[in-house]
Amino acid sequence: MTSVSQTPLASAIPVDGQLVEVRSRQWVVSSVEESDVCAQGMVKQHLVSLAAIDEDAYGETLQVVWQIEPGARILEHAGFPKISGCDPVDRMDAFIDAVRWGAAVNADRSFLQSPFRSGISIESYQLDPVVRAIDMARVNLLIADDVGLGKTIEAGLVIQELIVRHRARTVFVVCPSSLQLKWQTEMQEKFGLEFRIVNTDYIKQLRREQGIHANPWTSFPRLITSMDWMKSGEALRLVKDVLPPHIGYPRKFDILVVDEAHNIAPAMATHYAVESQRTTLIRRIAPHFEHRIFLSATPHNGYQESFTSLLELLDDQRFARSAMPEEKQLQRVMVRRLKTDLVDADGQPIYPKRVIKPLPVPYTQEERETHALLRRYMESRIATTTGSNAAFGSAFVLNLLKKRLFSSPRAFALTLEKHRESLSGQNRQTKSDDLDDRILRKAIGKLDEDADDAAIEEAISNVVRESGTMDVPLTDEQRAILEKLSAWAVPAKSRPDSKAGAILAWLDEHIRPNGKWGDERVILFTEYRATHGWLYEILTQHGYGGDRLMELHGGMDPDDRAEVTAAFQASPADARVRILLATDAASEGIDLQNHCHYLIHVEIPWNPNVMEQRNGRIDRHGQKRPPSSGILLATRFTRRTLHPMRE
Repeated sequence: MTSVSQTPLASAIPVDGQLVEVRSRQWVVSSVEESDVCAQGMVKQHLVSLAAIDEDAYGETLQVVWQIEPGARILEHAGFPKISGCDPVDRMDAFIDAVRWGAAVNADRSFLQSPFRSGISIESYQLDPVVRAIDMARVNLLIADDVGLGKTIEAGLVIQELIVRHRARTVFVVCPSSLQLKWQTEMQEKFGLEFRIVNTDYIKQLRREQGIHANPWTSFPRLITSMDWMKSGEALRLVKDVLPPHIGYPRKFDILVVDEAHNIAPAMATHYAVESQRTTLIRRIAPHFEHRIFLSATPHNGYQESFTSLLELLDDQRFARSAMPEEKQLQRVMVRRLKTDLVDADGQPIYPKRVIKPLPVPYTQEERETHALLRRYMESRIATTTGSNAAFGSAFVLNLLKKRLFSSPRAFALTLEKHRESLSGQNRQTKSDDLDDRILRKAIGKLDEDADDAAIEEAISNVVRESGTMDVPLTDEQRAILEKLSAWAVPAKSRPDSKAGAILAWLDEHIRPNGKWGDERVILFTEYRATHGWLYEILTQHGYGGDRLMELHGGMDPDDRAEVTAAFQASPADARVRILLATDAASEGIDLQNHCHYLIHVEIPWNPNVMEQRNGRIDRHGQKRPPSSGILLATRFTRRTLHPMRE
């Protein structure tokens, strides 16, 4: 075999069929057009049309003006290469074998290519989705493996296999904003697939380069975007511009990947079922994709209607909303394995056992009396509002007060203040009951959609305010109870409570024993930004601040999030951080298991899916600590504290 001449010919003009290098990629010239206009003394310019030959960009086209394209060069002359000699027979046989092994033949589905074209160590169970995908005429997969089993890797294998077999070219990944960089990095490093992140900055850059009418959704074959950015505004308008008016064949796009797909299912937290903007977005675009891959470790939130809606978004031919799925049909599309189900060839568990231990909290008498006061207030308000139009909103706010009190004195104090203000009569307006109800339910729905902790705090304030505009007046007894609760909450919001004291004592024992920093690390998870700020102040005041303490929360710049994650994943010898204080915005899709096996739930989430997502940050593939030390800690409450309405 002979090598092809790769002498740069920057000054030459390419001709049809030549191989060229443009923008660090190889292309074949499909046509060359010479400009009819040329100023005196200037070189004529040529518009060169190119077709990509890389297997991950097959079919992609590009047009450039050859004379002004930086780095453009011709790699070979037109025509066949000259034969300069013969290879030995054994070398020729090896070459033919390599070509045969590297060829993906659609006729033989048993030949998998993606595992051999990826730069990763693959577990045998991760091949199941790929095998299923190549047996499907149209891929519809719900990869619902347990947290930390490598769902991103499994999706990447499926994507690469479909591309290699020329069954797909365009790929859209829709995920929470915090996971965009992770998807882009993993697809590039582990599969050699270049993805571009579509956001406001990308649109601005695209318009500067290609004009104001450029549409980002057709600018590159593989794109990643945030579901919350894409669901409204200009992003949604541009999506609608490229979608055909009717669903036809072939589909406009090839592969749709939705990560953390439970976020796009209707919450169904009440009987007033309203689809979120996320749900509406996926329902709008999904029919225009040939293949769909949904990823979620927690696809079922306890509401059957929500789960069936998710299945319908995945495959509306097999499933329908509110209709119980047939087990046989469900097994065809869903891949679900738990860590406890997976064993090695010797029958030994692959993953360390998760150990959850309670962290006892010795509540003071004053704190117990505060919980009892809130219970009395809730019972009284429920009795007052039962049967009225205010019952729904009032019940929601009462439960919110209970949740916030479980979290921290500061979170409770802020919501209590808004609640009292909303019932004072200062914000009351005259509106119809119907309008009140719609506004309130819309505000409640906002809580389920915001990924930014600061936006969630604002949404909570809006819910409490709107509920107060339609709530019934306070009785004298209720007003007196609120006065007592406020008298406790105002000073308590700026000081540690018993739970904070228990956490500090645990840190003194495990993270800084005998006053000396060790190599152990811990993650503190909390639901609310108010609690996050309160605990940050307490930790700093007790000597746990500085470069030993880092934060993760919604609204952080992606680069800052990546920097924090990298520092926490680095060896303790290289990074001084020992404590990561995080909100639930960091509970999905982030790997934190390299050097950490401790996690504390500052409050126990009411949604078990949230708790499972939190635990999955360290209980995942790559956790090397043995079962005896792989401990997750949760703050402990008495039954009465957890459920103040129960006796």
